[in-house]
Amino acid sequence: MFKKPIRNDIRKSKQKRVRKKISGTAESPRLCVYKSLNHIYVQIIDDQKGVTLASASTLDKELSDLTNKTNIEAAKRVGAHIAKIAQDNGITSVVFDRSGYKYHGKVAALADAAREGGLQF
Repeated sequence: MFKKPIRNDIRKSKQKRVRKKISGTAESPRLCVYKSLNHIYVQIIDDQKGVTLASASTLDKELSDLTNKTNIEAAKRVGAHIAKIAQDNGITSVVFDRSGYKYHGKVAALADAAREGGLQF
């Protein structure tokens, strides 16, 4: 019998397809987004060395005052927070990896806030 694919399985296949083309370097690392049901996570990754240069999420102490950690407001705060951390580490240019999510809603709000914070992509 044919098994209907689960939404996350479809997202994972999109993510694999995009990751064939997108790769982070030392000059322009990859800004990777992940959304769970309860939180939003962002990492800046250098794929050539295989290291995470910076990370932020709604679990950080600086964002503990958020009442809802999964809405668009939380995504904007995480985007601004990762931009600030990146600026402190000397990172100005990144490649945006939306991890198979649609560029809409929370993902778009996070990206816009990161751009306003000084990241270029």
